[in-house]
Amino acid sequence: MDERSLTFHIGPVWFDGTVCLMVLLTCLNVFFLVYFFTRNLKMKPTGKQNALEWVIDFTRGIVTDNVPRKELNNFHLLAFTLFLFVFVANNIGLVTKIVLPSETTLWKSPTADPFVTLTLAFIMITLTHLFGVKKLGFKGYFVNSFLKPYSFMFPMKVIEEFTNLLTLALRLYGNIYAGEVLLTLIAKMMTSLGWFSLPLAIPLEMVWIAFSLFIGSIQAFVFVTLSMVYMSHKIEVEE
Repeated sequence: MDERSLTFHIGPVWFDGTVCLMVLLTCLNVFFLVYFFTRNLKMKPTGKQNALEWVIDFTRGIVTDNVPRKELNNFHLLAFTLFLFVFVANNIGLVTKIVLPSETTLWKSPTADPFVTLTLAFIMITLTHLFGVKKLGFKGYFVNSFLKPYSFMFPMKVIEEFTNLLTLALRLYGNIYAGEVLLTLIAKMMTSLGWFSLPLAIPLEMVWIAFSLFIGSIQAFVFVTLSMVYMSHKIEVEE
């Protein structure tokens, strides 16, 4: 099996089979986690329900801090879903490593692929425009987002949209990809040096996995926070 066997195409568009599989696995994980944590809901939460309600309150706080309070109900579910997806996608690659002799990775975090993070960022930036038009109307949105405070800033406002897209995507990709690379290098060291490397490699692997979990959680928070900040810029009228 070589790397080409893991790709497929629909018409002229080619897809990485590993990435598509990991995205699907991430979606299934998010679905079953929420499904499991919402069984037998009680008025006074206990156990697993407490964990889910903490995530709900946490994402509610992100939305409340960055968009007008009256818009909370419009974006809370979006922030909750986005946070869970990015959090699981960031950390699912820490479960194991499957690397073929051809250097093809069969198990990795979806967000360690730039096309996934660019797609996520593109979806969020597009949603900010759609909600802006819905809130202010096309003319009001265009004036508010691109012609204020001064009309001559229009070219810079257009460039800003592209920079927002790139920074949102590449910040997430860079952090997760770096962690994946180091974990792969440690795994290779274990296989190349054999049993002699275990006293060093296993503690190093555990420490880096813990650090990667922390980074993955922080990056999920940052991604959702920036998405809500960009959203607030589109739905609030600048004076």
